[in-house]
Amino acid sequence: MTRHHIALIPGDGIGAEVLPPAQQVLDAVGARHGIDFTYATYDWSCERYLREGAMMPADGLGQLRDKDAILLGAVGYPGVPDHVSLWGLLIPIRRGFRQYVNLRPIRVFEGVDSPLRAAAPGGVDGGVEFVVVRENVEGEYSEIGGRLNRGTPEELAVQEAVFTRAGVTRVLDFAFGLAARRGGTLTSATKSNGIVHTLPFWDELVAERAAVHPGVAWDQEHIDALAAKFVLDPARFDVVVASNLFGDILSDLAAAVAGSIGIAPAANLNPERDFPSMFEPVHGSAPDIAGQGIANPLGAIWSAAMMLDHLGHPEAAKDVTDAIAAVLAKTDVRTPDLGGGATTSEFTGKLLDLL
Repeated sequence: MTRHHIALIPGDGIGAEVLPPAQQVLDAVGARHGIDFTYATYDWSCERYLREGAMMPADGLGQLRDKDAILLGAVGYPGVPDHVSLWGLLIPIRRGFRQYVNLRPIRVFEGVDSPLRAAAPGGVDGGVEFVVVRENVEGEYSEIGGRLNRGTPEELAVQEAVFTRAGVTRVLDFAFGLAARRGGTLTSATKSNGIVHTLPFWDELVAERAAVHPGVAWDQEHIDALAAKFVLDPARFDVVVASNLFGDILSDLAAAVAGSIGIAPAANLNPERDFPSMFEPVHGSAPDIAGQGIANPLGAIWSAAMMLDHLGHPEAAKDVTDAIAAVLAKTDVRTPDLGGGATTSEFTGKLLDLL
């Protein structure tokens, strides 16, 4: 019996509604594969911020340090500015635990209509099934900058992007390695025709690392053209690597191409495994439907499958993703975001039956 201790951070809104289904799936697949899960739950959230003035305690990272992985629900709620919730919880965890890879798989599932008529289900010839590798701890999301002369006609804001050789190289090596294990192709997102320092530097490092991975065919696309091609021809892509800001935008666009952001998962990885990695659905806290019991749990469940794979259980992970595919392809059970009327509990129950 393999044992894993998992940190659960339900967070805000529907986060608390989608993590219990993910736990149910983990426990069910764990029983089949000889994996025992124990959980520690943390109330770190916007509600905590309003109550205590901080999203998490000062020793929060210390409390998480001994866990095997972190499963997060969602963060953000009206009354707390988004930059407060993000910089008070997610970014400190990502940076403190060196989770420098944000991994977002994109797949059009049979039974989920993409808004693009030519987007065939993944697994079919020409189907849409690719992954976005986003640099996760530096780039455009730096803390360097500030504002001057607030409230005056001369007010200004400065935000500095930070690209380091070490930071860019390690995420590129991860992306090239992933491409070598997949379809053997990689696309780099850039804008070096307009951003004069950081993106030419990024391009130079892509070319350097490509030479170390000769088995991977690669190209680069300016971000505006790449966004268009995500819509016009998403099936052409295998691995897309991008800076923090570009990867953030592209992965959400790709999730919409796949039919619903409610399905999309994400992994914040420390590939060296010196620290726990964190797994989370891409969707937000959705305060407009929180408490109604109709949230789509698939993003959290797929994130749990990614966690299984990271923890060394690829067969268990495949069982979960196969069950996701089956409930979408073989049944008409759908939550409202997918055009159905099922509750979160009903949808989870059907997936567990198929699992």
